[in-house]
Amino acid sequence: MDTVKEARLRELVAKLNQYAYEYYTLDNPSVSDAEYDRLYDELRALEEETGLILPDSPTQRVGDVILTEFKKHTHLVRLWSLDKAQNYGELRAWEQRLRKAREEYNANLHNSQAENVAGEGSFLTENTDGSPLPPLAYVVTYKFDGLTVNLTYDEGLLVHAATRGTGEIGEEILAQVKTIKSIPLRIAHSSMLEIRGEALMTKQAFAAYNATAAVPLKNLRNAAAGALRNLDVRETVKRNLIAYFYDLGYREGTDFTSYSEILAFLKEQGLPVHPYHVRCTDMNEVIAEIEKIAQIRDTLDFEIDGVVIAVDDLRTREKLGYTIKFPRWAIAYKFAAKDDVTTLLDVEWNVGRTGKVTPTAILEPVDIGGVTIKRATLNNIDDIERKGVKLGCQVFIRRSNDVIPEITGVVEDSLAEAQEIEVPEVCPACGAKLVREGVHFFCENSLSCKPQLVKSLVHFASRDALNIEGFSEKTAEQLFEKLDIRELSDLYTLTEEDLLSLEKFKKKKTENLLKAIEKSKTCTLSAFIYALGIPNVGKKTALDLANNFASLEALMKADKDELLKIPDIGEIVAGSIVSFFADEKIKESIEKLLQVGVKPHFQGSEVKANPFSGKTVVVTGTLQKYTRGEIEKLLIDLGANVSSSVSKKTDYVLVGENAGSKLAKAQALVEKGGTNLRILTEDEFEDLRK
Repeated sequence: MDTVKEARLRELVAKLNQYAYEYYTLDNPSVSDAEYDRLYDELRALEEETGLILPDSPTQRVGDVILTEFKKHTHLVRLWSLDKAQNYGELRAWEQRLRKAREEYNANLHNSQAENVAGEGSFLTENTDGSPLPPLAYVVTYKFDGLTVNLTYDEGLLVHAATRGTGEIGEEILAQVKTIKSIPLRIAHSSMLEIRGEALMTKQAFAAYNATAAVPLKNLRNAAAGALRNLDVRETVKRNLIAYFYDLGYREGTDFTSYSEILAFLKEQGLPVHPYHVRCTDMNEVIAEIEKIAQIRDTLDFEIDGVVIAVDDLRTREKLGYTIKFPRWAIAYKFAAKDDVTTLLDVEWNVGRTGKVTPTAILEPVDIGGVTIKRATLNNIDDIERKGVKLGCQVFIRRSNDVIPEITGVVEDSLAEAQEIEVPEVCPACGAKLVREGVHFFCENSLSCKPQLVKSLVHFASRDALNIEGFSEKTAEQLFEKLDIRELSDLYTLTEEDLLSLEKFKKKKTENLLKAIEKSKTCTLSAFIYALGIPNVGKKTALDLANNFASLEALMKADKDELLKIPDIGEIVAGSIVSFFADEKIKESIEKLLQVGVKPHFQGSEVKANPFSGKTVVVTGTLQKYTRGEIEKLLIDLGANVSSSVSKKTDYVLVGENAGSKLAKAQALVEKGGTNLRILTEDEFEDLRK
């Protein structure tokens, strides 16, 4: 082999690995992307020409293989689980045990009968080295919520990567781990090492993947685990994982006195070590750090589910030792969970305002984030089939945006004796036959199906519709059951005598409601359109329709082509509007409303030219100057289309504090290019709208 070419090849491997370390680990590149690509292409050409491929060559990260099976890997040193604390009292109790053990050990320093003096139940080893243990100090690190990986380096070369598995035997995932570009294929230390860490998918990578995925990922932890436990390594590459390393297991040729030294060593070897690791001298300092982390937790670009508190001094660790399950010298403080596993007991089918019948999961109660979850959304039959949900199976539950419980998947091992979920043939509320449209089922009995009419009445009277103050769902139920209200127009025929017959209706409440009903007769056209409850027509679309047609009569006569000329109205919305006004029963209901004195009027409002007119805006996070209702009204007044989701059609994303996945998706779209999307702070929004 040409020695000059071999030398150049080795030089290129060393250079490219250094450049990758600077780029992916230090976030401080020293060469341009173009220069890196040029050297990479030169290396590939040399490898093809000479047939020499070094094991740490960056070309070995490509990940374009499909493996046939996972092989078992036996760890050199056991990977221990950690004991857990759910509150500060448990942390203080743990520290108290450590203090007692340390004091006991040091008190026996000059006693040759240490094991007897220590007393029954002591777990410290005998003091044979003649020196006291130092005062306790701890290192606080993030508890990453991903998949544990255990790397083995031999003579500096990465030779194994494995999952945690049982703690003693895991699965070999070297090919998958090599796709994580921040993990060095070679380190400077020449002896055998096992290095522990966590592989993670960032929120940004998660959003970018889901923006184009045929089957979107549901959560970051499963996304990372699924990537590394996938025999198709090409899928691993697509998920663009990162990793952080935090400990040594088996370690030849090393001599450390503290955990802080281990973290420094890992960083020196080029391993990605997260910069957050804080040394604390007592539990008060630890708790102060936990409070800080809890505040910034949601701003991190990856998931953590707590913090790890570990004794810093390694000799103290050695003396403290292990229980059957855990090291005594470390503990994990767990934040309130956002997801968990529970059993699906039943499915309840509910009727909505439009007659849509949707499934709700009834769950074995489970505590998530301090809230007891008993029910979760299932969306529709397609959602049920896609997730493989069955009665009696175990399901993964997540509080979506910390509010709405959602089933994200099933535990495969629990499906053996589970039963299929059956869709009802008739409406669960009124017994009318159900009609299927796509993935949804509908009850078409809008006249005497109680849930439909009650919810229609509540929507009609809501603040953004006809704004009938004092009207509640409880009132609507009583109107249906006791006064036989079956039409929206029946509201305007109610008398004082009628209302006084209802539960909890006294004279004053009755007078106020009758006045509010009478006042609602005079309303804007846009409010009336919204109040009708046209499928797929929200407040912004109702305003657009009013501004474009200026009268109810013109809107009711509009065809699909006319509607499609309006910005932001597409095929589905246009079809919903045409079908709605083509229904003879609906036209009769509208006519009755007009006959009882409801007078929708058009109040034209000229929108001055501004950067938000005609643009699609998404608001995420907590704003300081506006409530969510106030900012949405302001944007609508500016002529903007307020959307709830980020897409390639989004023009602006207005970001407040604690913005989450919507911001991450917007950042991913901006980084990917091909969009004019702009991310605004509240101050930038104020400057633009002036």
